[in-house]
Amino acid sequence: MSADNPYHNNPLHGLKLETLLTEIVDEYGFELLDAYLNINCFRKNPSIASSMKFLKKTDWAREKVEAFYMYQYKGLPKADRTQFELPPRERIVPAHHKPKEPAALSFEDAERLRAKKAKKTREYASNKGGLWGNS
Repeated sequence: MSADNPYHNNPLHGLKLETLLTEIVDEYGFELLDAYLNINCFRKNPSIASSMKFLKKTDWAREKVEAFYMYQYKGLPKADRTQFELPPRERIVPAHHKPKEPAALSFEDAERLRAKKAKKTREYASNKGGLWGNS
């Protein structure tokens, strides 16, 4: 890894999708990944092979898993606004940010996060004057 490469500190740099999946499945299991990420490949007949097939052809899901890897599994601080707009593999991680131990996750915390996201979505929809319909 060259110091001239701005991506050398990104834990996704040079990491194969299969390796990433294996690491997070070994740590958390498919059921907990589904609870946090809500992606069908972790719910319906989950396996590394079927998840790989889905994630390779579905950019939004792959990016969601890669972000989970960076910020939950590797414990890096959340990206700033400019970096957040980029796909996780294209984000520049400052040299002083070092990976940590994987976060301790629970089904209870996953449910709390889902409820928080649902509330924000409802608030956003109501503040936009029915942008998503009048629900």
